[in-house]
Amino acid sequence: MSTPATAATAAADPNETWRTRYAAAVMNTFGTPARVLVRGSGAHVWDADGNEYVDLLAGIAVNCLGHAHPALVAAVTEQLGTLGHISNLFTSPAQIRLAETLDALVFPSALQASRVFLANSGTEANEAAFKIARRHGGAARPRILALEDAFHGRTMGALALTHKAAYREPFEPLPGGVEFIPAGDVDALRAALGPDVAALFVEPIQGEAGVRPLPAGYLEAARELTTAAGALLILDEVQTGMGRSGAWMAHHLLAPGVVPDVVTLAKGLGGGMPIGAAVATGEAAQLLGPGQHGTTFGGNPVAAAAALAVIDTINKEGLLKRATELGDRWAAQLTAVPGVTEVRGVGLLRGVGLDDGVGPAAEVAAELEQRGFIVNPPRPDTLRLAPPFILSDADADAFTSVLADVLAERAAA
Repeated sequence: MSTPATAATAAADPNETWRTRYAAAVMNTFGTPARVLVRGSGAHVWDADGNEYVDLLAGIAVNCLGHAHPALVAAVTEQLGTLGHISNLFTSPAQIRLAETLDALVFPSALQASRVFLANSGTEANEAAFKIARRHGGAARPRILALEDAFHGRTMGALALTHKAAYREPFEPLPGGVEFIPAGDVDALRAALGPDVAALFVEPIQGEAGVRPLPAGYLEAARELTTAAGALLILDEVQTGMGRSGAWMAHHLLAPGVVPDVVTLAKGLGGGMPIGAAVATGEAAQLLGPGQHGTTFGGNPVAAAAALAVIDTINKEGLLKRATELGDRWAAQLTAVPGVTEVRGVGLLRGVGLDDGVGPAAEVAAELEQRGFIVNPPRPDTLRLAPPFILSDADADAFTSVLADVLAERAAA
């Protein structure tokens, strides 16, 4: 029960009022929200108290065009005013155009036919990929390999592929057959593979592990070894895909010769609208037949129109090049900040490693938020930066300056 003092505080603080209502109405799966955001424009957002922030997280690598981008607003508005939802007993031009676009975007050099399953999130895309792996493996190939420190989602199938024990253990027993091997270790992969393995799931850059790219040559070795073993290579590009690396897919940049069997997408694909995709080629594209998978909302016309607008805008505004150039320049500047040990990642997905002397990354992130910058600490020693591609040089430079101040003050305390 609130006291008169806390009630008065809530009345004077809209953020607190909304947080109180949130706690009384929403399941406690995310903890207490840091802020109640009410408006966004470009790379900036505002909370219920009127405070302005530079959004360097973009909904965790989702809002690649920033907030309220005119092209995305127009596409969603026009489509919703024309045709909103239909079941997958039917299709729409937007769904077909998006599938054709993704087939070409994900597999530009593939010699075999590609096909898309459209879903609503990255977790759902990985669920579809999990089922493709099971259909490929059958009873003869019951094992599926994933990497230590992997994160593939929180539904039961995707959770079985996610390594962190704290996520998994409360919900065990999970779907069986998944084994974890050390990330980036080719010898461990070679030893684990065999004729009873259906698939290997890999993130080209492990985001929740602190934005850690796999070592050079690992994806090439994974392709060679899975092919030899008759296993599928499934790349989770939910966070890294759709231009965040500076290429349409991170594996296009990090391992240009590698053609996986399945690629999963979401986050930046819809620019803020919920959509995911599992894009498969060759045999893997034919494994799911009628009735073997489905979704009510997946591929709906509004989400498909949003994704097409995102792809078109990235092309028209040269945002792949922008992600590369800004990302490289910013990483060099951040590396020079005292208290920063390293900057990992590519394009506009960066992990900023922090020295032990500046304290936990969560505390640093909280101080940065107080000073108007939204970042995320995926690990105790790492800040994650995944801003909109339209982030200005001025906002990036301002963050670097404020980060230097925060780390200097903490080191001196």
